[in-house]
Amino acid sequence: MGIDVDVIFKIAGVGMAIALLHTVLEQMGKKEFAQWITLIGFIYILFMVASVISSLFQKIKDVFLFQS
Repeated sequence: MGIDVDVIFKIAGVGMAIALLHTVLEQMGKKEFAQWITLIGFIYILFMVASVISSLFQKIKDVFLFQS
């Protein structure tokens, strides 16, 4: 019952892609677009983490409530 390493790699990959896009857009002088890309990336990662936490709570509920 460990954390899936796949999710960690997905979060890291999205984070690196967003950081690269942010840097490129800032160098081009498009700071507003860079901020929007960062915000969208943050929200996407937040939903990924929320799904992992949801599955964790479901596993905890299954263990402690003894329901089949």
